[in-house]
Amino acid sequence: MGKFLFAIIKLFGWSIDPNPPTGVKKCVVVMGPHTSNWDFIIGRIAFSQYGVNAKFLIKKELFFPPMGWLLKAMGGIPVDRNKGANLTDQAVNIITEHEEIFMVFTPEGTRSYSPNWKKGFYYIANKANVPIYIGYIDYKKKIGGFDSLFEPTGDIKADISEIKLRLSKYQGRFPENGIKADS
Repeated sequence: MGKFLFAIIKLFGWSIDPNPPTGVKKCVVVMGPHTSNWDFIIGRIAFSQYGVNAKFLIKKELFFPPMGWLLKAMGGIPVDRNKGANLTDQAVNIITEHEEIFMVFTPEGTRSYSPNWKKGFYYIANKANVPIYIGYIDYKKKIGGFDSLFEPTGDIKADISEIKLRLSKYQGRFPENGIKADS
């Protein structure tokens, strides 16, 4: 199925970055810029091409038949987002339980421009003791893939600024909603 979907996006001029993620079996992936619902589709096809076990945290309320079956097939993992549930601990447990996993996050938290990122991905990477891979989608060049591996330093503000800087060179479907490097 992955090869068929890849052939479809190639028809529309898209390609996948030829540099696969290497040397990492477990990580948190920060994807950006996230400006369109199409980002997920193109990203999912790219992960399939790389042979990466990509997983996405999705609120458990969406996992009802038949939608739940589709979400699980696409890498969705149901999580409890209620106030009493600790999402960070749930995510760390999931990473710990897998031999290979790339847990994907869009820290912008919305498809609109947001200078204030959700920081959960960072806390999860630190607590699970895994690196952060920076993934991208670039509508201007019609390419998606992995930019670079990032080892958190513990300085969350500086680290997020660096990740934003690396992702700011890519253009989302709606450029005005894309990532801007901190000034």
